[in-house]
Order: sequence, then C-alpha cells, then structure tokens
Amino acid sequence: MTGALDGIKVLDLSRILAGPTCTQLLGDLGAEVWKIENPGSDGDDTRKWGPPFVDGPDGQRTDLSAYFMCANRNKLSVGVDIATAEGQAIIHQLAAQADVVIENFKPDGLKKYGLDHDSLLGAHPQLIYCSISGYGQTGPNRSKPGYDLMAQGYGGIMSLTGEPEGRPMKVGVGIADVMCGMYATVGILAALRHRDATGEGQHVDIALVDSQIAWLINEGVAHLTTGKERKRQGNEHATIVPYQTFEAADGHVLVAVGNDSQYARFCDYLGRPDLAEDPAFATNPARIENRTKLLKIIEGLMVERSMQDILDGLEARKVPVGPVNTLGQVFASEQVAAREMKVDMARDDVRGGAVSLIGNPLKFSKTPVTYRHPPPHFGEDTDAVLEWVEQVAKAAPQS
Repeated sequence: MTGALDGIKVLDLSRILAGPTCTQLLGDLGAEVWKIENPGSDGDDTRKWGPPFVDGPDGQRTDLSAYFMCANRNKLSVGVDIATAEGQAIIHQLAAQADVVIENFKPDGLKKYGLDHDSLLGAHPQLIYCSISGYGQTGPNRSKPGYDLMAQGYGGIMSLTGEPEGRPMKVGVGIADVMCGMYATVGILAALRHRDATGEGQHVDIALVDSQIAWLINEGVAHLTTGKERKRQGNEHATIVPYQTFEAADGHVLVAVGNDSQYARFCDYLGRPDLAEDPAFATNPARIENRTKLLKIIEGLMVERSMQDILDGLEARKVPVGPVNTLGQVFASEQVAAREMKVDMARDDVRGGAVSLIGNPLKFSKTPVTYRHPPPHFGEDTDAVLEWVEQVAKAAPQS
C-alpha cells in the first residue's frame, strides 16, 4: 500500500527542529523528501547536538545524534552549498520537480541567493513554499532570530509552567518547535489541496511565536476574557479539583476527577464519603474555592498508599488515574508495543545494525505510515538525487 502523499516531492531547506519535524511527518506519509545540507558545516546543526550519538560498528561516533534522528527519518540527504551559483542552480532544478519547498531562514535570508519565496514561486508557480521563522515575515520583530526557548518565553507558556512560587519554567522538550512543525504540516496540506483544485501554488508564512500563542488555548482565552494575568498552578489544574499529581508511598500518580460523580467515587476509595457530602467540597466550584483545605486532606490519605493500590482502587471505581512513568517505563510498556510507538530501522553501518526511533502516532486504514529510510548520514544521497535531476533535465522537451 502507498502512503497518502505518495508522489509528492519535498525540497527541504530547513534545519534544527521545527522544519524537520514537518518534513519528517510529510515523509512518513509517503512524500519523497530531499534534505539539503550545507557541506561547509557538515550538515544540519543538530548532527552535533549530543551526546548521545549512535556509534558505528567500530565503536566510533557517527554524525547520527539522537537529536538529529528524532526528526530526520524518511529523508534523502543532499549536500549542496546554496551560497554558490552551482548550488543555486541545483536548488532551482530540484524546485522545478518539487511540490513543496520548506525553509526556516530569517525573513529575506534567502533573497541574496535567489531562493526566496518570490523568486522560486515566480519561476515555479506550482510550488507550495513554506517559510518558518521566529516571528513571521511581518511585524516589528521579523528580523529577530527565533529559537524554541525564546518562543516559549515570548509566547507566554513559561509564565504558566512551574510551581506557583517557583521560577517560570520551559516545557521539558522543544514543544514550540514541534507544534510549529505540526501547524506547518497542516498549512502545507491545505495549500496542496488548493493547488490540486486550482493549479495555484502559494506562500505559507508561519511563525514560531504565533504557533506558541495559538496553543495557549483555554489559559490564553481565560486571560482575554478576564483581563487578568493567569497564575502558575504547578501540577494542579486552574479550574478542576482534584486534577493533579499525588505522592504515593512509592512514587507519584495522576488523578483527574472530571465531574462530581467521579469525585464521590474517589472519596469512596479514600474511605471518606463525607468529603463528597460536605457542602464545602461537594461541587467543583466549591472545591476550587476550598482547594487548599481539601488537598491537604487528600494528600495525607494518598501518601499512605502504594501506587498499585491507588491505580487498582480508582480504576475499579472508574475514576481517571494513571502513573507518572519514566521514559524507560514508557518504552517498555505493552501499550507502546501494541501501538508501534517504538520502531527500529535497519542501518548496517551502525553498532547493532539498527537505530531505535519514536513511532508516528497516525494510524490509517488505507494509507499507512511507512518507515522507508533511516535517518541519513550527511550527504549520503547526494549523487543519487543529483543524477536523477540530471536525467530529468535531459529528458525534458527542449523549448
């Protein structure tokens, strides 16, 4: 079976995480992705972002860092220096055969090479040209560099993350980059749909900070509704109680009481049905108002019980509950195996003969995700792709 994007060709001028997240997803869906990497810097910056790195059969470090591999499977690595006339000509030859171009240079950063959206769309009007930047192609901050950390700070998520009395805290992974890559993917797919209907390509402009602001969701709209700053809640929920982590005798568990009937069953498990009958705690608004007093009681009861007792007791009562897993526990779980969220991709030039990666969460009944190409070494597909381009050019009708 072929992927949903079988036949789509993507010219990938991006690096680091946001753009590569987008192009890996397009590749997983069946697109052919040409990852252009700069020979002068030995490729994508993240090839050097380690340890950890994958070792070769001889035990020597390769250019496959874990960071690079997380967003670069299903791609062909092509070494091209876009600062040269020869490199620019190659990009134009590839663009002539591509459906999508994606880049994450600063606004106007590619203009001096004749590879900006106006130039490429002018020459190849069928293209979907997606630009990812820190603040977008317009606005007073357009020329500022964009990194995930700055986007999390500027876009407000750090003000909502962390303990109430602690410092603002970033999310544990580059989530602003990842979400920007997801929004970019949606934009590209919508633009492809429009092109299929009309024949028109177009420019998709997406900013790291814009996408960060977009996923402030309920907290952002709560601020817009009230005009008041939102407060950090740690692992608690701003508008639901109890909905948080609790310390058990041997670890931590999550309890997510979504309504008053679940709360009553939770209190039954605790052996304190009176807490569900007390007017101070009987409804969620009352629990919000008396949060501190109630949580002190619950915490004292939970810490005396084991994680397994809590999980079994609340699951039996249909109260949402779960463990706080380590990554080792995550990837060793039967659920991960059943959902194929860990995949091994063969490479005979690395120790062990394969690299382990996180699987794609999309499950299709007709056009399944495929894992065709493991993350590439720098430039390993240059000759094959450029030979293909040359053959296509020779076969094209002469005007």
